[in-house]
Amino acid sequence: MEILFASANRNKLFEARKIFGPDFTLLLPADLGFTGDIPETHDTLAGNSAQKAQFVWDLFGKPCFSDDTGLEVDALGGAPGVYSARYAGEPFNAARNIEKLLRELGDTPYEARTARFRCVVSYIDPTGTLTQFEGRCEGHINFAPTRSDAFGYDPVFIPEGLDVTMAEIPVEVKNGLSHRGKAMDQLVCHLKQNLAR
Repeated sequence: MEILFASANRNKLFEARKIFGPDFTLLLPADLGFTGDIPETHDTLAGNSAQKAQFVWDLFGKPCFSDDTGLEVDALGGAPGVYSARYAGEPFNAARNIEKLLRELGDTPYEARTARFRCVVSYIDPTGTLTQFEGRCEGHINFAPTRSDAFGYDPVFIPEGLDVTMAEIPVEVKNGLSHRGKAMDQLVCHLKQNLAR
């Protein structure tokens, strides 16, 4: 089954292909010639996720899914949340986002640096019906990044039960723990159940 992933991020595509496995062919809109921006103008993860999937469905009329993810830090009142990708402003820059996050947290003690990644995945099936799935990963924010070449906030996020950051674990382990992995697992189960009918 061929499905469009409403994203321009090839790091996310790499992760998603590991989760979906060989039964599914995942493509980005860019693989079909789309070079514009996919809009995300809502103030909730669910709203942005649905908007992105609907935009790609309207363009191509093919089964598609999207995700929107936010890092919610309790000591910052849930920020950066839906604004995680551009927390430090435009254009998106992961290193500057992390710098701002650590600056805002200052000397907050480790036990008070609780946070979670939350991901909402939206899937539009061949009939145009939207279904949403949510995944969460609880953890803490580290005092400094552990790698400079990793994805998003992974260099400062320590998942619950571990003593290393998300950036330091293999992708297969990360997919089992991560918010995105959990939400996409639910989507894959949904797809396989419907394909089996």
